[in-house]
Amino acid sequence: MNRTVALLLSGLLVLSLSACSVRQQLIRQAADEMSLQSVEEEDIGLAREASAFYLKLAESLLRSVPGHVALAQSVTSGLTQYAYAFLSNEADRLESHSLAQAQALRERAARMFERAQKQGWVALTLRHPGLASQLLSMDLKALRLQPDEVGLAYWTAAAWGGQISLSKDIPDVVADLPLVVNLATLAWQTNPAYGDGSLASLMGTLELARPGGSPSRALAYWDQAIEISRGQSPGPFVAKAEGWAVEQQDRTAFEAWLNKAIEVSQGKRDLSSQIMRERAVWLLRHADDIF
Repeated sequence: MNRTVALLLSGLLVLSLSACSVRQQLIRQAADEMSLQSVEEEDIGLAREASAFYLKLAESLLRSVPGHVALAQSVTSGLTQYAYAFLSNEADRLESHSLAQAQALRERAARMFERAQKQGWVALTLRHPGLASQLLSMDLKALRLQPDEVGLAYWTAAAWGGQISLSKDIPDVVADLPLVVNLATLAWQTNPAYGDGSLASLMGTLELARPGGSPSRALAYWDQAIEISRGQSPGPFVAKAEGWAVEQQDRTAFEAWLNKAIEVSQGKRDLSSQIMRERAVWLLRHADDIF
């Protein structure tokens, strides 16, 4: 009798393990497929609506496979872009009409950036236990990213930087800036050309944001981003205008770089170019308020 029970239990255990294994395999296959999907839509309004559905679905799947780097990158990048394009930018446009609405949108954007950062950070720390302490030690030579981790590190740093930029009255959040700078630097050391210059552009923004940052070094990063993209990406021109030109109170450079961003984005229907073009147009319209 005992032998029979033991055999039955053993059989049930094997079936259970097999079912679990099959389920995990199916989940991983779904995560692989989901990570390859993106919201390719040139209409900004429709892209906003489609993004919300995709992100909720992808986040739900990521909870089952938190260490899936490609899916974590997709979720982190999607949430970050949503926070910037549809919340933070909209807050700037609303500010002259309603300070309360603008503040509410910025608070929501900060939460969205934080949500993005956490998704990326979980996946990175599963791959690299003790990553925070290593980044704080600033011993970046002892750290190495795999090529497939660079995008995840970039988007995690971008989300974290976005959260900090909207949380300057929260010291605990601002105190994480050195971690953000070192995470972006780690990605940049691995692949400085990542994202057709997007990573180099982020390095410029972080260089200017960090205490003791060098404006000339930030400018060099942005120029590198323009060189990598062969001058065909509007993002670095907008970053130079909002960063260096405003910091130096150089209105001539500000207007020249924004007009260049508008020029290179003409005819491009991808969402990023449209968002940067809209940002550049809005900044030019409000130049009198900035200078």
